Order: sequence, then C-alpha cells, then structure tokens
Amino acid sequence: QVQLVESGGGLVQAGGSLRVSCTMSGRGHDFSDYGMGWFRQAQGKEREFVAAITWSGDRPNYADSVKGRFVISRDNAKNTVYLQMNTLVVEDTAVYYCAAHVWGMGSSRGGDYPYWGQGTQVTVSS
Repeated sequence: QVQLVESGGGLVQAGGSLRVSCTMSGRGHDFSDYGMGWFRQAQGKEREFVAAITWSGDRPNYADSVKGRFVISRDNAKNTVYLQMNTLVVEDTAVYYCAAHVWGMGSSRGGDYPYWGQGTQVTVSS
C-alpha cells in the first residue's frame, strides 16, 4: 500500500514563498517508478491540477495559473516530491494534495492517480 504524507503548509503573506513536500512510503513500492502530481482544492471549489513530474523527473507540467511561479521537483533518494511556491497570491489559498501514479507521465487528470495524500493547508493572506 502506497502512503503519501504532505508537509510544509502554513500561512504566508501575499508575495511570499512556501515549499510543500510529500513523502512516499510503502513496502514493495519504489518511489522512482512513480509519476507525482500536486493538486489543490480551495474551499467551495473543485479540485484542480497544479503541477506534475514524470517518474523519470523530466518534463514537468504546470497549470497556467502557476506557471512561472511554482516549481515541482523530486528527490528519489528521499522518496519525496516538492512544490516550491513563489510570488504567492491570495487565490493560491487551498488544501494542497500530492498524488502518485506508477510510471506516470505527468498527467493533469486527477483520475489518473490512484494514490493520494491527506493534504496540507496553504493560506495566503493579503
């Protein structure tokens, strides 16, 4: 069973930066085989795609709303994927979820990801 645990959320002022992390565990599962995605859900809104990275770590994929501000990366030695968020705006306030898909190629579709974390709250104040 794959387990994903997010961390690093919190309160930040608009214009600031924050990095959230997601660590995978699970016997018999190799993190380097998994494409990883970040999604977010603001209160009262549907879940939306934020960023994704392939199992090989190339070709990151970003939502237009975060392109140029957010950076997704992974450290296979630490079984961890990161989302560096810069120049944050109030509209970035949401619960951020990481998701995993074996041999994933950076899909933006949530339905392609069978494994999800519990989420971490990111709040951007004006």
